[in-house]
Amino acid sequence: MSAADERLGVEFFDRSVHLVARELIGCRLFFDGCGGTIVETESYERDDPACHAYVGLTDRTEVLFGPPGRAYVYLSYGIHSLLNFVAEPEGEAAAVLIRALEPTTGLEQMQARLGELRARRLCSGPGKLTEALGIGLEQNRADLGRDPFLLLPPEPCQVTQVLTGPRVGITKAVERPWRFAAAGSPYVSKPPIPR
Repeated sequence: MSAADERLGVEFFDRSVHLVARELIGCRLFFDGCGGTIVETESYERDDPACHAYVGLTDRTEVLFGPPGRAYVYLSYGIHSLLNFVAEPEGEAAAVLIRALEPTTGLEQMQARLGELRARRLCSGPGKLTEALGIGLEQNRADLGRDPFLLLPPEPCQVTQVLTGPRVGITKAVERPWRFAAAGSPYVSKPPIPR
C-alpha cells in the first residue's frame, strides 16, 4: 500500500473537532519531506470565544467554515505562522491547532531552519513547528490531502495514551480542556494536566 492510499481523507476531518484533535495524536504529519508524529493539539469551535470564527464570517475566517480537511494558517502576533486543520461539516467553523510533533524525518533541514540542534525542541510549539517544517501563510486554504502535505494514520500497533488539559497561549476560555497530548512525550510544548 502506498502512502497516498493511507492518507487521512476528508472524512477524517468531517466530524467533531474535539474528536479530530484527540485522534490526531499519534498521526504522522509531513510537509515537503519533513515531519514526524503529532504529539499535541488544541481544538477550537465556532461558539468558542478563543476561536477566530467567533466573530463570524470574514475574509480571514472564511476557510474555517469549510470544507473540512483544509489548512488554516495565520500569523500570530505578527511573528509566527500557525498551522490548523479545518474540521467539522462545512459551515460549522472549527479547527485543530497543531501544537507539537516528534520530528522523525528531515531533521537536518529542520535544524538548519531553526538553528536548533536538539530534536526535542525543534517542533515543541506551534510557531517552531511551522518554521521547522517550512510552512508559511501561502499554505492557508491548502488541501491537506495533497502534496506538499502528507497526513498518515498512526503506525500499525502504535498505542498512544492521550491526556487532556486546558489550552495555553490564549486569554479567553482557557479553562476548557481542549488541549490533547501524548502521555509522557518529551516533545510537547507544555505537559498537559491529566483529566
